[in-house]
Amino acid sequence: MTTRSTLSCEIDLDAPGKRHGFLRLPHSTHASAYGFIPIPIGVIVGAPGPTVMIVAGNHGDEYEGQIVAGRLLREVAPSQVTGRLIILPAANFPAAHAGLRTSPIDGGNLNRLFPGDPLGTITQQIAFHITEDLLPRCDAVLDLHSGGSSLIYAPSALIRRGDDPARFAQALALLKAFGAPLSYIVQPGTNGGRTLSDTAYRAGVLHLGTELGGGGHAGPAAIRVAERGVAGALRHLGVCDLDWDAGPPRPPTRILDLGGPDYYVFAPDPGVFQPLAEPGDTVARGQIAGLIHHTETPWRDPTPVHFAIDGVVLVKRWPGMTARGDCLFHLGTETAL
Repeated sequence: MTTRSTLSCEIDLDAPGKRHGFLRLPHSTHASAYGFIPIPIGVIVGAPGPTVMIVAGNHGDEYEGQIVAGRLLREVAPSQVTGRLIILPAANFPAAHAGLRTSPIDGGNLNRLFPGDPLGTITQQIAFHITEDLLPRCDAVLDLHSGGSSLIYAPSALIRRGDDPARFAQALALLKAFGAPLSYIVQPGTNGGRTLSDTAYRAGVLHLGTELGGGGHAGPAAIRVAERGVAGALRHLGVCDLDWDAGPPRPPTRILDLGGPDYYVFAPDPGVFQPLAEPGDTVARGQIAGLIHHTETPWRDPTPVHFAIDGVVLVKRWPGMTARGDCLFHLGTETAL
C-alpha cells in the first residue's frame, strides 16, 4: 500500500517568510469531476528555531480555536518568530465549513481517525496527511478544541500521562505556561488511541490540547483564555513573544486528574435535561447533578441523576433535549501535581 499522501500543499512550508494557501485534497463529485477540497494552511518562518503547529477545526463546530488560529495568521510577522509556526485553522475543513463536529461528506470524526489512511475516506486522508507530512516537521503541537455544539467546558487545557517522566515533565511545564483556569491530565489510549494527542506522542512530538468553552458559539471569555494561553505557550517554547497575555497576572492553573466511568454522568432516560451544577463547580458524591423532565408524560416526577464521586465539573451538556446515553457531566479530581 502507498504511504504517500493524496494531499498536496500550495505553499512552501520551509522557506523563510509568511505564506498562506491551501492543502488540496482531490475530491471528484458529480458537480466537480476534477475538483479538490481546499483546507486552509499558513506558515510563518523566522530565525532558526523549533517548529510549533497550531491546529484548530479538528471538530468543525469548535470555533474558539479557529478564531485564535486566524488571528495568528493575520497578525504575526516572521520577524517575531524564532523557528516556525505551521497554522491549520480548519483541519477538518468539510466539517468546519458546515459547522458540524463531523464531516458532512463521510461522517468522519477526525480526532477518532488518526493516524489515518492515504486511500481511505476524506477524513482518513486528512488524518494521514497530518500524521505523515506535518507532524514530522514539528517539535510541538497546540491542538485547540472546545465543547462544540453539545457540550460546554470550563475553559481548560490538557496533556496526556505517559510512561516517560522526562516527556511528562515537559508537557506539564507547557500546561502551566498555557495557564488555563483549569487543566487536566488524560490517560494514554483515550478514545482508542486514535486522537492527535496519541499520534503526536507516538511521533515524539510534544502535545497540548484545550477545551475552550463550547455550546456551538464563540464566547469572548473563552477566546481570551485561548489568546493568553497560546501566547504563554509560544513564549515558553521559545518561538514567539506576543503581548496577547498582557494584563493582570493569572492565578496558577488548577490541575485535575481524570478517571474511569464514575467520573461521568449519563442520561438514564430521554427528556429535557435541567442541570443543577455548572462548569467549574465543586460537587460531592451523591449530590443531585440534574433532572430529566419527561415531555411525553409530564405527570411523572422528573428523574434525578447524581454525581458518583467528589470532584470538579469540567463540562456539562448544553442542549436541553437529551437521549438515553448522552453525557451530561464530566468531572475531574484534585491531583497533587
